[in-house]
Amino acid sequence: MKRIYILIFLAFCAVHLDAQEKLTIEDITSFEQVDALKDSDLDSLDVKRKLEINNYSMIGIQYGAGLSRVNWNPRVEQDMVFLPYSIGITYTKYGKMFGYMPFFGFQAGIQYSQDAYQFKYNEEYDYTYKIEGAEKAVIDVIEVPLMFQGHFDMWHFKLMAQIGCYGGYRLSIQRFPGKTGSVNEKYEHAFTPTDRRIDYGIKGGVGFGLVFDPIEIHITATYKHALASLYDPDHYSQYYYRFAYPSSLIISAGVHFHLSKRSGKTKASLRKEAKDMVYNVEETLE
Repeated sequence: MKRIYILIFLAFCAVHLDAQEKLTIEDITSFEQVDALKDSDLDSLDVKRKLEINNYSMIGIQYGAGLSRVNWNPRVEQDMVFLPYSIGITYTKYGKMFGYMPFFGFQAGIQYSQDAYQFKYNEEYDYTYKIEGAEKAVIDVIEVPLMFQGHFDMWHFKLMAQIGCYGGYRLSIQRFPGKTGSVNEKYEHAFTPTDRRIDYGIKGGVGFGLVFDPIEIHITATYKHALASLYDPDHYSQYYYRFAYPSSLIISAGVHFHLSKRSGKTKASLRKEAKDMVYNVEETLE
C-alpha cells in the first residue's frame, strides 16, 4: 500500500512541476517580467499554434534534367535533345508585399546548364541540315537568374510559381557531324568568330515543395527562352539573315536550407506581444 501512495505522490509532483514550467502570455503582467524573460521562457510560452509565415530566407542546391531545342528563323526541321544535367545554387528571400501579404519572394543564383540542337533527317531528299558541318551541337552555359516568386504555404507543403530573367555566358560547344556531316577540326570544340557568347533571356516555372523545418525539398518545372541568337544573323549572307534562339524545359529537384525562422512567432514577436498585452492591461487599470 505504501508503494501505491509513493507512486501517486511522485505522479502529482511531476504534473505540478510540468505545470510550473509552462509559461503563458497571461502570466506576464509587467514590463519588468517581459525584459527578464529568458530564451527558455520564450520557447515554452503557451501560445495558440497557427501557421504564420515570417520574412525568411534560404539557400539551396538544385539538380535537374530536361529537353532542349532551338527556335530557328527561317524554320528548320529538328528533334528535341535530352540534357542530362543542370546544376545550380540559389538564394531565396521571402517577404511580405506591402507589409502584410506573405506570398512573395525573390530568388537569385548561379546555374550551370546546357543548350542543344539536332537537325532532323529528311528521308525524301536523303539530307540533313547542317551548321559548320554539324547535324547536332551541345553548348555549355553559365547563367545568373533573377526570379520573382509567388508561393502558397501550408504546414508541410507549398505551391510555387515564378518568372524572371537571366544573363549568361556560353562557355563551350561540341559539334557532332552525324551521318552526313563533316565538322572542321578547328571548330569541333570551339566557337567561330560569328558565334555569340553572351546569353540572356526569360525564365518561368511552377513547382511544389515539401517542408521539414529547417529544410525544404522543391520539385520544379522551368521553361527557359533565350533572347540572344546563337550567331550573328548575317553570318551566312549580309542579305539573308538567319536567327537561332535556344529554349529548354528543365525538371529539377532541390534541397533548400532555412537561414532564418520560417513560421511561428519569433522571440522578437513574442516579446512585442507580451509588451502589448502588459500595456493594454495597464491602460485598463487606469
